[in-house]
Amino acid sequence: MSRIMAIDYGKKRTGIAVTDPLKLIANGLTTIQTSTVLDFVLNYVGREAVECIVVGYPKQMNNEDSENMKRIVPFVNLLRKRLPMITIELYDERFTSVLAHRAILESGLGKKARQNKALVDEVSATIILQSYMESKMIK
Repeated sequence: MSRIMAIDYGKKRTGIAVTDPLKLIANGLTTIQTSTVLDFVLNYVGREAVECIVVGYPKQMNNEDSENMKRIVPFVNLLRKRLPMITIELYDERFTSVLAHRAILESGLGKKARQNKALVDEVSATIILQSYMESKMIK
């Protein structure tokens, strides 16, 4: 059994989420410095079976790519080159930060925790993964 990993790739920080081995539940894993994300993913894939990596695809409201795509495209290309046996997919991440902020607020966490940008990135990755999983369900 293998997992699905989601990556909310940011300029400074990157949120990571993974499923359980049965691919039923999306869980936040961590937030790391973006400069270390490739090493982190390679290390994780070396320890855990991962069948698919979903990378958040930042689009603007008019459906055009956001400015962060200039960083994401080279990262995705490098992932595909280094991990040819794993499916790498882009998935629309519009509104995930807003939803993450709302989820954190509704969780009852204090103001200090709600201002934790690393937590927002991890929750955003979890929302991307959950949305991706829901989109793949047989209707």
